Amino acid sequence: MLELHDISKSYNELKALNGVSFRLHRGEVVGLLGPNGAGKSTLMKILTGYIKNWEGNIRYGEQELREKTKAIQQVTGYLPENNPLYPDLFVLEYLAFVASIYRIKDAPFDSILEKVGLIEVKNRKISSLSKGYQQRVGLAAALLHDPEILILDEPTTGLDPNQLIDIRKLIRQLGEEKIVLLSTHILSEVESVCDRVIIIRKGEVVADEALESLRKGQQQIVQVEFDYRVETEALSKIEGVEKVVNTFDFQYELTCSKQEDIRPKVFDFAHDNQLKILSLQQKNENLAELFKQLTS
Repeated sequence: MLELHDISKSYNELKALNGVSFRLHRGEVVGLLGPNGAGKSTLMKILTGYIKNWEGNIRYGEQELREKTKAIQQVTGYLPENNPLYPDLFVLEYLAFVASIYRIKDAPFDSILEKVGLIEVKNRKISSLSKGYQQRVGLAAALLHDPEILILDEPTTGLDPNQLIDIRKLIRQLGEEKIVLLSTHILSEVESVCDRVIIIRKGEVVADEALESLRKGQQQIVQVEFDYRVETEALSKIEGVEKVVNTFDFQYELTCSKQEDIRPKVFDFAHDNQLKILSLQQKNENLAELFKQLTS
């Protein structure tokens, strides 16, 4: 367990964090939400040991962060928002360079490359890769030492829909065995990946809720995008769908009052009508409303 107690940090007159406390457990992915300037980046820099002057107490097991900074850093993986890479290096060359800096012996390059979907481009220059693949390189570097704590700052930036699905699946798998803290400003990202959400505003925790509890009692809303336009009447015939709205172009919002997940039926509809699904996700109205209330 990673435990934060009463964490505060000021920059001159500005109070970036003010008494932040929560616990992170192995086996869960926790989303860190908040508007710009809420203190998310400062908190992650403290957790990684980058910022050293702060108030409060952070413990991982029996170790205290100030006293055992290097020991905790050795079991922490970090993907920053502005993913720092050397574009002139080849993918495998870069990972070998990172491994040498951190003195990682016998780094499992092939298994990591396969896990993040980089096997096919391992001998390409980083500069030739798309933004999405460069994000994967940064994630691979964060996983090289098999960390117990994983801190991800906007990990899905620049990914196309297919890459999003792959990386979300990977993050959920990592969350089964590691402590994962994922910072994002995208509510749908939290809904798709996280078990729990922590919302901070002006440096303070204003909500700490399990996603499951936020879903109880709400209407089920599914957002789907196809490769072709579909008649809303056809979508309304999917079992359980009560309302269909064409939100934009080939994008639709399906509303259902039942708790049964209707996404498999949407997949069946697409298959039967020879359509491709470009994106598909559940929308949590309770989370959106909670975020709006607490941060506006």
